[in-house]
Amino acid sequence: MMTPEAPNYWSAQRLFILIAGLWVGSLLSAGYLVAPAIFSTMTDRQAAGMVAGSIFRLEAYLSLIVCIGLMVLANLLVNRGLNQFRFIRWLLLAMLFCSLAAALIFIPWMNALRDNALAEGMPVMLSPSATLFGRLHGASSVLFLLQSILGIYLVWRLSKNHQH
Repeated sequence: MMTPEAPNYWSAQRLFILIAGLWVGSLLSAGYLVAPAIFSTMTDRQAAGMVAGSIFRLEAYLSLIVCIGLMVLANLLVNRGLNQFRFIRWLLLAMLFCSLAAALIFIPWMNALRDNALAEGMPVMLSPSATLFGRLHGASSVLFLLQSILGIYLVWRLSKNHQH
């Protein structure tokens, strides 16, 4: 027998799936369409890097907000007995750590290295910090790839039919 609250749960699940899908789509678009297009279009790699960095910074902040919101919604759904969202919370937590590392560690550190190099009158890749910047960029790229894979898996899991 359906309870009067059941349609609300289904609506909440659909809202969750919609938000997660849009969010993961924005991650994939920024990282695998927009950033490569910027670098293939702009001839000044320093300027292209600054534009791409700005996009990734905004994406990291957006990810923090959306991920926290989805975690709150997932907790509400679990508290209402939708246990399939228990694992979803772990995926979101892993994605939140990726976003936190990007927003609070990698992006600010790389921006500081770039700003210091520019203050000395040179692009970061020609500065003494070029090796460190390259390593940070590589690590942040791996982190973004991990977050992308987790996001794809999140949407895949959410797309399963949850009504039994």
